[in-house]
Amino acid sequence: MKAARALGPAAAATLAFCAGIGLAHAATTAQVLPETMGMLKHAISVHTVEGEHQVPVLAAYLADKLKAAGFAASDVEIIPVGETAALVARYRGTGEGKPILLSGHMDVVAAKRKDWTRDPFTLVEENGYLYGRGSADMKTAVVVLVETLVRLKHEGFKPRHDLILLLSGDEETAMASTRVLARRYHDAEFLLNADAGGGTMDPATGKPVIYRIQAAEKTYADLHISLTSAGGHSSEPNADNAIYRLARLIDRLAAYQFPPMINEITRASLRATGAHTPGPLGAAMIQFAAHPDDATAAATISADPAYVGQIRTTCVATMLNGGHALNALPQSASLNVNCRIFPGTSVDSVRDTLIKVIDDKSATVAVLAPPPVASPASPLRKDVIAAVTDAVHHRFPGVEIVPGMSAGATDSMYFRNAGVPSYGIDAAFTKPDDTFAHGLNEKLPASEVAAGLEFWHRVLTQLAK
Repeated sequence: MKAARALGPAAAATLAFCAGIGLAHAATTAQVLPETMGMLKHAISVHTVEGEHQVPVLAAYLADKLKAAGFAASDVEIIPVGETAALVARYRGTGEGKPILLSGHMDVVAAKRKDWTRDPFTLVEENGYLYGRGSADMKTAVVVLVETLVRLKHEGFKPRHDLILLLSGDEETAMASTRVLARRYHDAEFLLNADAGGGTMDPATGKPVIYRIQAAEKTYADLHISLTSAGGHSSEPNADNAIYRLARLIDRLAAYQFPPMINEITRASLRATGAHTPGPLGAAMIQFAAHPDDATAAATISADPAYVGQIRTTCVATMLNGGHALNALPQSASLNVNCRIFPGTSVDSVRDTLIKVIDDKSATVAVLAPPPVASPASPLRKDVIAAVTDAVHHRFPGVEIVPGMSAGATDSMYFRNAGVPSYGIDAAFTKPDDTFAHGLNEKLPASEVAAGLEFWHRVLTQLAK
């Protein structure tokens, strides 16, 4: 087993280059890889977690890289938003079409050194993987986007469309900077988001299986369910105990499933995924894609946590609170329910359903701020599909390209809500257990750095020409 070590730019460049795109492309990528890995090492080291005020520091670092590459100072802007910030960089074209937006985020989920095998804020290369908070989600992709724009600048590329890089600073939390960006840059041709979509490798063989373009995502909403009672001394228990009532309510909530749903995007994704998924699960996906009223197929899919969100709205209890003293009857008890809502379903209808399910007229059910944002599915643009297909097939000929829906939320939802067609096209191909994004010991195959540089260069030069 290879010993862990701090990543050296030259070693990382060689590894990523050879594993990712092959010797035939040395002339187009080998020269930029050491610089890319140096930028990634620095980006990982900046603690861009909520409350540490470091996102503006990373934004300034990336802005300086862009300006050093020839971007005019007037085309690079850092927008302060509370303790965080957004970074905007405009690559000017000939002005013949609306801008193409490029999306990503600079912030990361918190990580504690004592919980990790390695320092989460030191980029480490070990056994073909890059470890560090943000390696997968999504500082690697941010650096690749910046380096791709730098490469295009050095090549003198003149696109018809302006390319506008929009890097938010709190996608993992409040998304306040995302809302600012969507308000400012909603007049666009479309948006390409490096934080969604991507390729899947077979966990057994390591061969590429499928590539998904994220064209839809579910609406995120938190609902607060609260109960109150008179309380009293704990030595005199009564039937009106807010905690007991909440427990019964939770049981009813846990037993409920929203009805199965399907749309053009999930149908195509399930059909393609099912063809590459062995056993009953794969058969159920194919059957449900053809017959979404098949209850047996829906039940089989719903039993898998990775896929239940592809066919249903899901609402799950995530936080509990109750009582005020160890020796007193509770005067209140409450529950947070996190919902991921299928496109086309309103938040109000989900709230109304939950009120019926919990069946407690004394309970208060409120949608928490900020207000949920509806995210309608984006149309499947032929030019986007063609450019992504070309880039993927350049690396892995013949891999199937399908649309997909994210069960989680990304910055794209605010742009979709503002009328901007948005597509998640992460360049990386990974196995299902490769990344541990948001979790311990987050990692990304080292091959995906060079592959990402090649992917984004091909996509942008096709779509913006």
